[in-house]
Amino acid sequence: MEIFFVVLPLLLLMYAAYRGLSVILFAPLTALLAVFLINPSWVPAFFSGIFMEKMAGFVKLYFPVFLLGAIFGKVIELAGFAKSIARLIIDLIGESKAMLAIVLVGALLTYGGVSLFVVAFALYPFASELFKKTNIPKRLIPGTIALGAFTFTMDALPGSPQIQNIIPTAFFKTTTWAAPWLGLIGGVFILSTGMVYLEWRRRKAKKAGEGYGVGHINEPGEMSSDNLPNAFLAILPLFLVGICNKIFTLLINSSYGVSFDFSSVGITETAPIEIQKMAAIWAVEGALVVGILTVLFLAFKKVKTNLNSQINISIGGALLATLNTGSEYGFGGVIAALPGFKLLNESLSSAIKDPLANEAVTITTLAGITGSASGGLSIALASMSETYLAAGAKLGITPEVLHRVASMASGGMDTLPHNGAVITLLAITGLTHRQSYGDIFMMTLIKTAAVALIIAVYYSTGIV
Repeated sequence: MEIFFVVLPLLLLMYAAYRGLSVILFAPLTALLAVFLINPSWVPAFFSGIFMEKMAGFVKLYFPVFLLGAIFGKVIELAGFAKSIARLIIDLIGESKAMLAIVLVGALLTYGGVSLFVVAFALYPFASELFKKTNIPKRLIPGTIALGAFTFTMDALPGSPQIQNIIPTAFFKTTTWAAPWLGLIGGVFILSTGMVYLEWRRRKAKKAGEGYGVGHINEPGEMSSDNLPNAFLAILPLFLVGICNKIFTLLINSSYGVSFDFSSVGITETAPIEIQKMAAIWAVEGALVVGILTVLFLAFKKVKTNLNSQINISIGGALLATLNTGSEYGFGGVIAALPGFKLLNESLSSAIKDPLANEAVTITTLAGITGSASGGLSIALASMSETYLAAGAKLGITPEVLHRVASMASGGMDTLPHNGAVITLLAITGLTHRQSYGDIFMMTLIKTAAVALIIAVYYSTGIV
């Protein structure tokens, strides 16, 4: 019966997310329902002592990352840099390779620190134009954008400033560059396999005589290449974010040492900060600040026109994203404290004894249930990271490997139909789940297979 009290809130939260209901509201409601069914008197204590403490802790750690990422994406968009970069890559690759061009633009933008939601909005007009010119079915656009923006640059490639690659650093005391070779292997597998699949779909449609189609909704106007910023200047902020992320990671670890003790500056009320836990987060934040300042320096005249109103929109979006994920994190803390979770964990551990496989299955399952990579990752690591570290230490598995597996697993089954990014992407393109979700789901399967691949590569070769 205890396990039922764990499974029930997970199913209810998944249903709420699928119906588009607010996770901020329903995460605590579903978690506290389970507590109420066990012992009603526990509810206030669990809400204040566990849910709110976990949620507040998440917001304290990650809100600046969400905020700076949203602002960076917005100024890149306002400056016209996203359009310029897209046009450059399309010109270099050629319009005949429309799918590859769109994938590479999405990959460059997300790896450069632009939010995947911003990338989806920026890419769609170019994808629509290219697919029309080359007569590729419009229904293949979401799968193409998903491969470029939602997959290997989000959680596989080392150094990615996306939140899915940042969250594990606080639990495993690693950096965003953890297990670089495993990340690169997984990233290459996802990109190559995804492109093979998309090209197969394109050829199959062409053979059947299917073109772009008519009667579509949300069709963008024709894109103009006039007055676009210099493409190489547009790439500079993305390049600087990546370089500064690496430099700041090295400088912070070498400059601060193990911890920062506030008593050394006369502040005795504040506990010391463990530097290893914060270094990766600080490095990404600093890199994004450099990126924002660079965009403002290069294109202030163009950006300033709508800067105030658009920045306010970005701040609202960052707040919503942070509270959504923080609420899921609090949910995970409550569930992990229930008696049934321990039983469930013991059952899973006995069924899947290998710590890497256990970690991958647990995280990707929770990401799928919640419809959120960062949510599922946060829930799993909040309750299981110490277990994974202990089990890994016994087998000589480094925290860096645990980080990379966790990060990539979060981006596995997260893109199920109720995922917010999937719903947003389909809304932007004016397509339905029936028309285009099959291709997105194939990317989901490829991402999940990539996690199994890097685990096998690690055990076979020991490469990190």
